Amino acid sequence: MAILEIKNLNFSYDNKKQVLKDINISFNRKKMYGIYGKSGAGKSTLLALLAGLEKTKTGEILYDNKDIDLISREKYRSSAVGIIFQSLNLLPQYTALENVILSMNISGVKEKNKTEKALAFLNKVGIDETKANRRVLQLSGGEQQRVSIARALSYDSKIILADEPTGNLDGENEDEIINILKNLAHEENKCVIVVSHSTNVKNNVDEVLYIEKGQIK
Repeated sequence: MAILEIKNLNFSYDNKKQVLKDINISFNRKKMYGIYGKSGAGKSTLLALLAGLEKTKTGEILYDNKDIDLISREKYRSSAVGIIFQSLNLLPQYTALENVILSMNISGVKEKNKTEKALAFLNKVGIDETKANRRVLQLSGGEQQRVSIARALSYDSKIILADEPTGNLDGENEDEIINILKNLAHEENKCVIVVSHSTNVKNNVDEVLYIEKGQIK
């Protein structure tokens, strides 16, 4: 059974031009999906809807066969979905470790030793304890992206949504981030959905979805 499913979705902002039209698609665990399309095609809007950051106008988005509009959106965002933003949205005044622990606190994670758990998440994405205790601005762009991924994992989310996760990285760092995301899907039973313009990402996902004029092609 699909972990995430879109049925008959249509969406527009403030009753203006329709952004998404008649979207029907399902997403499964153990798969990495790439969403592609020209600027303004509706990619980021679709990701925002899947993240529960925008509310559907017509149609349904189902998580584990339950309409996300009928369950607590706060609970959905803080437990089911981990979001990796293009702008990262890390708190620069805090260390990498503190960013992950803060995410755990906000999500209500019940864990006796959150520091140990957060360090384990950071280590999983290639951030050692020394770097974990550095402020975010003391880390490279690739390292900051890893922290962002660790934060998205910190409350055991089943779905990982990533908006241009390699957009600002060089080739080597891009390869490493792609491998982390692939591993999350294939080895850790996650559903990973990536919006990207990168050909490298496209060549590594399990399924490519194209959005053209608001419709999946």
